[in-house]
Amino acid sequence: MHHLLKYPLLFILLALLACQPADKSPKSFTLADVPQPAPFEALDSLATNDWWNRPTTDIINMKVNRDSVIAFGIYTVSNETLKLSAQLYPLYPDEDRKVRLELKRNGQWEESLAQPVNDLGWMTTFRVENWDDAQAVSYRLRHGEKAAFEGLIRANPKDKSEIVLAGLSCNSNKDRGLRENYVRNIGHQDPDLLFFAGDQSYDHLQHTAAWLKFGLQFRELFRDRPCITIPDDHDIGQGNLWGEEGKKATVRAGHDGGYFYHPEYVKMVERAQTSHLPDPYDPTPVQQGIGVYYTHLNWGGVDFAIMEDRKFKSGPDGKIPQQGPRPDHIRNPDYNPQSVDVEGLNLLGERQLKFLEDWGQSGNPAFRAVLSQTGFCGGAHLHGKQDNRLHADMDSNGWPQTGRRKALERILAANALHIAGDQHLATLIQHGIEEHGDGPWAFVVPAIVNDYYSRWWWPLDKELEQTEPYHPELPWTGDFLDGFHNKISVHAYANPDADSEGAGYGLIRFDKDEGTVTFECWPRYANVQEASARQFSGWPKTITLNPTK
Repeated sequence: MHHLLKYPLLFILLALLACQPADKSPKSFTLADVPQPAPFEALDSLATNDWWNRPTTDIINMKVNRDSVIAFGIYTVSNETLKLSAQLYPLYPDEDRKVRLELKRNGQWEESLAQPVNDLGWMTTFRVENWDDAQAVSYRLRHGEKAAFEGLIRANPKDKSEIVLAGLSCNSNKDRGLRENYVRNIGHQDPDLLFFAGDQSYDHLQHTAAWLKFGLQFRELFRDRPCITIPDDHDIGQGNLWGEEGKKATVRAGHDGGYFYHPEYVKMVERAQTSHLPDPYDPTPVQQGIGVYYTHLNWGGVDFAIMEDRKFKSGPDGKIPQQGPRPDHIRNPDYNPQSVDVEGLNLLGERQLKFLEDWGQSGNPAFRAVLSQTGFCGGAHLHGKQDNRLHADMDSNGWPQTGRRKALERILAANALHIAGDQHLATLIQHGIEEHGDGPWAFVVPAIVNDYYSRWWWPLDKELEQTEPYHPELPWTGDFLDGFHNKISVHAYANPDADSEGAGYGLIRFDKDEGTVTFECWPRYANVQEASARQFSGWPKTITLNPTK
């Protein structure tokens, strides 16, 4: 310091430089400096083109200090292959477009790979083959000299007697806050892996900003354990989605089938949310060059099939007799359900049905489970508000009925259960194919935030007269027909209430020694570290599955 005092002007200059913010001034660049302009307009504007000129948003601050540009990492390990995605905040035109992966070996950080960052979505994925999943390994993502994100690649818990999956869905933008209670609770329960079933983003036209927000909310959970994320309709900008193998939809509602927004936007969303999943079973793209990600992941002796409910499903408009003002809603309880189950309609599509057949016959896992976006029946009566009764909803996978039957037959043949989200209503249902109770079990987990579009299980009195309740605390349980006349046996549900609004998450415990699966359903505001913490009424529920083939 005494040397600097001899040169007061130099001292003042250095002091001024030290006080400057780490972020660059957006005035330094223009749109002409952007190396990869977006191929679409009015989409993802907070993260594309001259993003630094965009006004402040309530989603997330995009102009972070440059030592914080790596927002998070997210990974899976399967078949001795590690796939880890690095998610960045937007970079300025003159910043390095590479991220480095370092692994800690023998107490020392060693650079493993460097990968280019895609300006559309600001992420990249690392792939490391011949991964030794018997060892836990620390990882570090690096950008430039200072930006870093650290985590842990867990060892495969194949020797554990119980494997635990946490299931979440529907992260409404009605609440922009962090998810401290979820992180506290799930971190304390310490599941072996996480599953986010879709609608991680409700900011339809701003996926990158909303995905970054999701990452800030939940990264403390998935920085050190495998995490499965799959996008749903809101993630790609639509209120509902019937993908019809990637065709172009003519209306944003999407009921004519297909994707309404630019295919490069859809591909960007899927790249961000699914690149870290195991390689797809059949990577052949669908129409418009949109990719696929359906695959499976075996972790701890439980084999999870990861499906795409929406991508191949037929849209209702123009294909069936319309039953009301909306092509996808049926309000008349006296309509003929067979009139909407017409020949040629798809649910999962032939490609995914073949995958389910092959998956169900391969390997010898302790358990099998199918993970997807939504349930395979109409599990709600009231939609949005309590005076809005909807008899049947074609956004659910209760329709088309023939497609549902094909899917359930293959899930049953694999001796698998089903876990999904989307409905904003937690339900535990055993499906019926020929008779009540002869099909697979299904747990639809609750919404993370449930003040966006709540749903209720609320059968009419005449329906209750036809069945005996399965659970004394939940009188509206028993054998029912949904609005498509699908047979369902309802064992538990979690309607919105004054305390939790029905929001929360699910835990699925696979006990390999006992051959049982326990379904837990935790309210958002419970504190599982307290002895007084209670699940939703009617939960938990334990079932026994036969050993897999």
